[in-house]
Amino acid sequence: MILAEVVRSGFVESVHHGSVVVTPDVAAAGDVTGPMFPRSSNKPLQTVGMLRAGLTVPDGAALALISGSHWGEPVHVRMVQEILRSAGLELGALRCPASLPLAEPDRNAWLRSGGGPERVLMNCSGKHAGMLATCVANGWPTDTYLDPKHPLQVALAETVAALAGEPIAMTGVDGCGAPLFGFSLTGLARSFSALVDAAPGSPERQVADEMRAHPELVAGTGADDTVLMRAVPGLLTKVGAEGVVAAAMPGAGAVALKISDGSSRARTPVLLSGLRRLGVDAPHLTELILGGGEPVGEVRSTW
Repeated sequence: MILAEVVRSGFVESVHHGSVVVTPDVAAAGDVTGPMFPRSSNKPLQTVGMLRAGLTVPDGAALALISGSHWGEPVHVRMVQEILRSAGLELGALRCPASLPLAEPDRNAWLRSGGGPERVLMNCSGKHAGMLATCVANGWPTDTYLDPKHPLQVALAETVAALAGEPIAMTGVDGCGAPLFGFSLTGLARSFSALVDAAPGSPERQVADEMRAHPELVAGTGADDTVLMRAVPGLLTKVGAEGVVAAAMPGAGAVALKISDGSSRARTPVLLSGLRRLGVDAPHLTELILGGGEPVGEVRSTW
């Protein structure tokens, strides 16, 4: 199913195929019932599982970072350090790969200061810090926390399946080394609605509320997740690698989609068109096509 097209100088240069579902029972295109990997769109669901397993954090805002894919800005690094410190752990406990900040200004500043790739800078280090803190809270081993058979990962898989309303179809390994749970786009949309429509004070609602209150911790300055949640009160959104994104509005419904070629540039235009089908007054965020450093076209939803 063609979901978006790339228009340059008035001509359609290429198209992006994919699958999208708008629930409950609003619209769907492509394969929305077969299994897929939600990638980092899984993170808010995993954070719910951590809370259910006894995770405590020094500040509620830390739940937004644990659920996010941070850009390695100084505030992100400090919060990862605080999550670990409050659990009595050092940075060396992290098992995610070493990386550099995603935001170009912070990356350049880090390199100019003589820094190099570090695990705390990796965009999933918040999730890993939360996983480690959950292990400490339960007396579980911390050196094997990424093993799919570890009590932590078993508990997280159970929570993700319950929120998605369907069994985990497959378990892979995410880019950060953590187990990655696969299920359908419909299940992903269902799970995001479960977060925003949950009772106040529940683990689901805690995660949704902290992400919406602190969107700058979910991603970074200028990131689509951050901009959208700032612009649309009540909206919960989380992108994932390989062209995945999910979003939900309380009492309205949810959107989940995957761009087949893994492109991130087609993701937001299609998401916005899905949100408008729910009656959400979403801003017009344009994915520009540049020529010589100047805008010469855009990526636009055709769905």
